[in-house]
Amino acid sequence: MIKNREKLEAFEKQFIAGEPIDIQKNFRIYEAMYREALRLGIFPLKDPLEGIEIDIKVARIANSV
Repeated sequence: MIKNREKLEAFEKQFIAGEPIDIQKNFRIYEAMYREALRLGIFPLKDPLEGIEIDIKVARIANSV
């Protein structure tokens, strides 16, 4: 449970600012995640619009709050 949001946000900003961006590392992570999705059969999608109604309902609810 977060008790002091301002402290957490300050910590996150400081942590992100102190860590250099490694583009190659980010691409390796992305490629590994994509390969894992292929192994799990998530990609390619058989029907890309399958379940879109539920996604739209969730988005409407989230945006109304």
